[in-house]
Amino acid sequence: MTAWASVRRAVGRHPLAADALLAALLFVGMFAASRDQHDGDFIGTPSAIAAGAVACAALAFRRRWPLPVLAVATLGSAAAISFTEARTPYTATVIVAAYTVATMVERRRAWAAALLAAAILLAMAIASSADPWSNPRNLGLIAWVGLGVAVGDAMRSRRAYVATIEERARRAEQTREEEAGRQVAEERLRIARELHDVVAHHIALINVQAGVAGHFLREKPDAAEEALGYVRLASRTALSELGTLLGVLRQSGDAVAPTEPAPGLARLDTLVESFVQAGLRIDLTTSGRARPASAAVDLAAYRIVQESLTNAHKYGSGTVTVHVDHRPDTLHIEVGNHVPHGMAAPATSTGHGLVGMRERAASVGGKLRAGPRPDGMFEVCAVLPRPGED
Repeated sequence: MTAWASVRRAVGRHPLAADALLAALLFVGMFAASRDQHDGDFIGTPSAIAAGAVACAALAFRRRWPLPVLAVATLGSAAAISFTEARTPYTATVIVAAYTVATMVERRRAWAAALLAAAILLAMAIASSADPWSNPRNLGLIAWVGLGVAVGDAMRSRRAYVATIEERARRAEQTREEEAGRQVAEERLRIARELHDVVAHHIALINVQAGVAGHFLREKPDAAEEALGYVRLASRTALSELGTLLGVLRQSGDAVAPTEPAPGLARLDTLVESFVQAGLRIDLTTSGRARPASAAVDLAAYRIVQESLTNAHKYGSGTVTVHVDHRPDTLHIEVGNHVPHGMAAPATSTGHGLVGMRERAASVGGKLRAGPRPDGMFEVCAVLPRPGED
């Protein structure tokens, strides 16, 4: 920290003490300047010194009451000028007061007050001296007061400019922080949704097949071995999809990420087969002309079907209907299953599956509705747009 910065901090912490010190220094300078430059005789009068002391003392309160202090300094300096020929030292208080007014008061009022102060000093100088009004010493009074106001006005403009720049920088930083926080929240939500969709499906299959293996381990070892094979397959698939997801999260300088494409409706048959092997009876139908969709819509459709089948496997009766309708501008997905009486439906569970499906649909501009029907079916209906397609 520089010495000037330290002084500014000290003045900011103790402004009254700093202004009192300034007033004392001005009075000492005024007293020293009231001597003849040739023989050193004191040319000031006690009355002039007293009037100057009052003007200097008022400066201690210049920040608190700028206009009244300017008035006191002007009257004190005018009185001092009327008592002595040493004019310049006593105008210093008016210059400081005018500077303060210009930094703290609205510009028009500041200049009006300064011009009035200069006019009072000029009138007193003309009245107390035989010199003509155009004497340079008289005009110098106006010039010095005007200089004080001009410097103060420039300082106020600079402070306002700096404050504006700092406010803009603060708002820009706040906007950047808010945008970064929003992006982080969205990315965390996306990662959580991906992890849920990837893990929940395969863990459900592993859980079912592990139960089957445990049930037939002693009585039907061949069936148990087959179930354990499904467990190995599901776990291997889950690890592969997790590897793909984690590869996407790596930084650009990390190892090369897996290049396996994100799952889509092209892999719907494989997805259905995995659930069939887990014991579900699935009736899969499609209608319309299947056309390639955007990667985001294709992934959202796949994950919605996957999560719906996972919920049907957890809460349903074992029979599921899946219908995919390819329309010219939208993709309709309907998944329905019977929920046995007394079993908690997905809508009342504590998981995040339905929330994740709705978020996936909304992320691509679509809509999703899920809930029970009067006939006892629990149905998931999703409508996803096909942007940019004919």
